[in-house]
Order: sequence, then structure tokens, then C-alpha cells
Amino acid sequence: MDYSNSTFWMANRLATECVEISNDPACLDKGGFWAVVNTFEGEWICARFANVISSKLPDTNWQGVSGKWQSSQTQEEFESNVNLIKERIAEGHIYQVNLCRVLTTACQQSLLGLAGKLQKNNPAPFASYLKLPGIEIASASPELFLERNGEVIKTTPIKGTSKVDDFGEKDRAENVMIVDLMRNDFGAICKPGSVDVPRLLSSESHPGLFHLVSDITGRLSAGISWSKILTSLLPAGSISGAPKSSALKLIKEIEKIDRGPYCGVIGWIDNDQALLSVGIRIFWSQNDGRINFGTGAGITWQSDAASEWEETQLKAKRLIAIASGAIF
Repeated sequence: MDYSNSTFWMANRLATECVEISNDPACLDKGGFWAVVNTFEGEWICARFANVISSKLPDTNWQGVSGKWQSSQTQEEFESNVNLIKERIAEGHIYQVNLCRVLTTACQQSLLGLAGKLQKNNPAPFASYLKLPGIEIASASPELFLERNGEVIKTTPIKGTSKVDDFGEKDRAENVMIVDLMRNDFGAICKPGSVDVPRLLSSESHPGLFHLVSDITGRLSAGISWSKILTSLLPAGSISGAPKSSALKLIKEIEKIDRGPYCGVIGWIDNDQALLSVGIRIFWSQNDGRINFGTGAGITWQSDAASEWEETQLKAKRLIAIASGAIF
């Protein structure tokens, strides 16, 4: 397979000269710098790069896409699914579900130019760009899935989105629910007593909106493998729901499409160092002449169907405008 055009960029690390691609996360324990994608459905793409330098994202032109974006769920379908989730919550099967839809339109361009436009017009703390055979991703992710420095790990789930710096009880309860879920996930791989929540229900400003975030930290158990770490934590609780297993079953039942890299994980791993983002606010293409963008909302018993639809619109509006060339 030809890896010559493969590229990865994140946090001013530019990786080129791909020498290996694997679908087995066990490869991450071999060492070296790996760009990593895990889809929401659990498929792995791990690419080892021989050349990693400190660099800005290469500058490339983006002409914008002009076609109409098609949604995997209409507003009526989405709101009906919100009410279905609320029925399942009332029955006691589940507490929270992240309901998503995917927008798609025609595109024949490389997404490198779009990644640059996102950096300029919608800077995000965990932005990245990846090009590998069969997949290309331009990410403006605001959410940290996992940061590792030696034995110390941290995750920062986002739950709560608003146009203004004001969050209601629904957002706070949802955030605490996911914090508890992630604390439990960390407990399976961390030293007893080391899991902590140093920041709870903090408001962060991002382009065009505010998010409610929390931090969970811990110290890894001795000798633990990357496969064990990732298997224990995936998929991210903030984009699945609680309990996680029940949420995943319901998502598969009602969304009826694969999310792919959206709501998965994108980032890099280098021995005992890592920076992995949650794959939200991403555009992706699979060499099929189309570009995709996902948007979603966390559904609880307190959810209002119309308001949840509007949240998905809010999350998508600015980024779709950038991709369409309406924001330069």
C-alpha cells in the first residue's frame, strides 16, 4: 500500500513518512510515534510515522463546498427519537443517551485546506488533521479524551452547550452523570485512591458557544498496556451515555448509521505519552466524493425535543459555514 501522502498534525506536531499501518491496538506498545483513530463502532487505525517535527499546519487553499447538506435524520425524526429515548429513561433502562445525526454533501477537495480554515476561524484546543489511505479528517475538537504523561492520565468530558455563559440544571446533572461514569472507567485501570476530580462544572468559552466541562485524573496501575487502557475507556462516555452498554444498544437501534470517526477518538500515542481527542466537530471523507460532519446532543429525562434539535443546529452552524466558504 502507498503511504507516501499520509500526514498527521496535532498540537504543532507534524508527522510524515508513514511506515506502518495496523488495525490492532496492541501495536501501540511497540513504541514509536503513532497517529491513532478509533471509530465509534470500535475499528482501529494506527499509523506509525518515522518523521515528527514541530510545525504549524501546512497552508493549503480551500474553495468551500456548495452543495446542499443532507441530514441522516430530519428534524421530525430527530425529535421523535428524543421522545423515544425519554420513554426508555422513564422505563428505567437508561439515564442518558447522546443522540447524533450526520450531515453529508459532495466534495472532491483535500480536507487539508479546510483544516487550515478551521484553525483560522474556529481555533480549538485539540484540533487535528489526518490523511491516510481511505480516510481524511479535519478536526476542530474542543474535547480531551485522554492525556497521558507517564503514569498520570486525565480526561475532560464536555456536557453542556449554550449560546451564553449560563447553564441549567439539566446540563449540570448530565455533566455530573458523565463524570461519575468516567471516574468508574478510570477506576478499572488506575491505582486505588488515585482517581480525582480537580475541576467540576467549569464553563469554557469556545467560538460561538460555551461548554460545561470537568476534569478527571488518575495514576495508572503498574505495567498496564495501551490495549487495556483504551479498551477500558472506549467509547467516551460523553458521546455515548449512561449506562454506557445500554446507551450503545439504543444508539445502534435508532440512529441506523455508522458514526465512523465521528464520536470516536483521534490523536497520537508515543510510548507513555499521549494526546487523544474526542472526535467531535470533525469533517471527514473516505475517498467517495463526499464530506461528512456529525452533530448531536445529550438526551435526559429533562430534555425538550425541539431544544435538543436546536442544540445540534448550534453546534453545526459555524463549522458548516466555514466549510461552505461563508466564513473566510
